[in-house]
Amino acid sequence: MTPSAHFMHKIGLRDPASHQPDDQGPAAGSENSRRDFLKKSTLGGIALGAATVFSPLEELVARSTQRVRRFSGPSALKITDMRYCILQNVGRTPLIRIDTNQGIFGLGEVRDGADERYALMLKSRLLGANPCNVEMLFKTIRQFGGPARQGGGVCAVEMALWDLVGKAYNVPAWQLLGGRYRDTVRLYADTPEAPTLDEFKAKIKHRLEVQGMTWLKMDISIGEVKGIPGALNNTGFWGSNLGQWEGGYMDYANTRHPFTGIQITEKGLDEMAKIISEVRSVVGYEIPLSSDHFGHFDLNNAIRFGKKVEPYRLAWLEDMVPWQYTDQWKTISDALDTPVLTGEDIYLLSGFKPLIDAHAVDIIHPDLATAGGLLETKRIGDYAEEHGVAMAMHFAGSPVSFMASVHCAAATQNFMALEHHSLDNPWWDSLVKTTDGRKLFEKGFATVPLSAPGLGIELVEEEIKKHLLPSDKSYFAPTPEWNDLRAHDRLWS
Repeated sequence: MTPSAHFMHKIGLRDPASHQPDDQGPAAGSENSRRDFLKKSTLGGIALGAATVFSPLEELVARSTQRVRRFSGPSALKITDMRYCILQNVGRTPLIRIDTNQGIFGLGEVRDGADERYALMLKSRLLGANPCNVEMLFKTIRQFGGPARQGGGVCAVEMALWDLVGKAYNVPAWQLLGGRYRDTVRLYADTPEAPTLDEFKAKIKHRLEVQGMTWLKMDISIGEVKGIPGALNNTGFWGSNLGQWEGGYMDYANTRHPFTGIQITEKGLDEMAKIISEVRSVVGYEIPLSSDHFGHFDLNNAIRFGKKVEPYRLAWLEDMVPWQYTDQWKTISDALDTPVLTGEDIYLLSGFKPLIDAHAVDIIHPDLATAGGLLETKRIGDYAEEHGVAMAMHFAGSPVSFMASVHCAAATQNFMALEHHSLDNPWWDSLVKTTDGRKLFEKGFATVPLSAPGLGIELVEEEIKKHLLPSDKSYFAPTPEWNDLRAHDRLWS
């Protein structure tokens, strides 16, 4: 990398004179870079003195960007590259960066546990395009997304585009979605596990009094009672592992709920209800308490469980059966007084419509990194609002997707609460810094950036590099192998 290119890279500027990655540009291009930077910086509102023009490029950029505004010449923006790194966070969390010919870039996140190649394979369909045409580009790539982690690539690109557009026009992402309904976004968090009730009480006190949380969620799986004789039946067929994430195609973890044949006895229901009762005795009833991760059993047992725990007034019962079974959700919802919720693995508004139209759930629960990104998730919330259905938001990732969710939540009226999955991770919020000096979140509420453009955050390079996935330590390296478009993507004849 040339000294000029290295300096521009360090301050977040690309070489706008070339489509080449900034660490491959020839030294001979520095004069072109100087002229092009001067041209673009005028569009960005940078005033340059005559003496400055003849300074070395590094000094020129240093002086010029002391008070640089982050916006550019939007009509001339072109996408020049897509790069990535992978955080060792919630398993693996890939981040992407979409670069442009004017030095500004947008940040996006492929959903936790997904493959960065879901995003990289879209690069060839974006190169040379103006990133400000977000909806058109989204319609170009949305056919390559799908439920759960398969939606991660499309959503990462959509996040990065809104980040770019906000920086180009110098406005926050929520403003581009139509404005905001709130200045802070309520968060919910899991109840921490502990080996004894006394330790659990201490951790809950920390959650509520120190961390300031006003909404909690707990996992209450049949795995909690599998060791109690007579609590379950038909578990022997599946062996001792009733985990939800491990196993092959025909193992318990990948067998849909109606087909495992597992049932819960009255003793098992009583033991599960006892766990919720103990949590309620610590949390109290003023704090909303949601419940998730019940295990894989059919809707009849889901109804039996739901009725058993109704005295504890849970805020919702989550993912009782797979989201695809609208009729079963309607049956469960009609049978229970406790609200039911699903949606973290649903892709696009079209996937949510059957549940909303039938009022089969009381609350929808999109994960913005699967649902379609900021605008599509807002559309989902707006459609649900028209049908009297509320929206909570699932989230388990890095501060990039977190802030995308915050902007969307701020712009969506029927929003209730956003998940925070990393409260106990000491380095999580050090991965980024806010561009307006605010805190990411405080006392159970995320702070909506009122003036910071785009998503309102910048990566802290030295912190990101500490937490890269050990098997792939690359940090936004060039990806020329993804440049070529090799397919005709039209879906009709």
